[in-house]
Amino acid sequence: MLNGLNSLSTLPQVLHLSAGKLHRYRSSSLSFTHILHSRYRSKQDLADYSAHPDHLSVVRTSVLPICDDLMAVDWVAENLEGPVGVKPGSAIRVQLIKLKEGVEEEKKGEVVEMIGRLKGKIKGIEQSSIGENFSPARAKGFEICSIGVFGGVADLDSHDADSDPFNEKHKVRDSVDSLVIVDYVVPSKQSASL
Repeated sequence: MLNGLNSLSTLPQVLHLSAGKLHRYRSSSLSFTHILHSRYRSKQDLADYSAHPDHLSVVRTSVLPICDDLMAVDWVAENLEGPVGVKPGSAIRVQLIKLKEGVEEEKKGEVVEMIGRLKGKIKGIEQSSIGENFSPARAKGFEICSIGVFGGVADLDSHDADSDPFNEKHKVRDSVDSLVIVDYVVPSKQSASL
């Protein structure tokens, strides 16, 4: 499965793609074991990738037969700084937020804004993006997504030991129904092709 997914990084629509085992669960009631992280120039490129015969073949022959459950979260990374690709060995923290039913758009904006402010407060972070999910049917109700890229696991662990950047979370806690946080290490090209 991983070999097939990682081979899709050569498709013309793909700016970055890596797939591998999750490194660690920070909080989750979900039982996911693997992640595919990819980046595209536009929503149209993502749609073209999703419809590409090679993608469909990998999903049909290598993913669906062995996966109990799938979830996809898609957002537009506004103001992404740094390289589009993520170097092997980088540690990625993924946060998915499901808001309580009936939360107003203004409050949703406050949650997005609060997470966006954390970028400058997180020691060791090289890149971050946050946005509202535009594929809600495939995301089990998770509406807000963010990714923080660290140089490696040591940087991520150092951040965890040194600080609690989420001390502002009390401001939005009443709006949040569920939070999933997982860590992933981008595999080296050698291990992706074994």
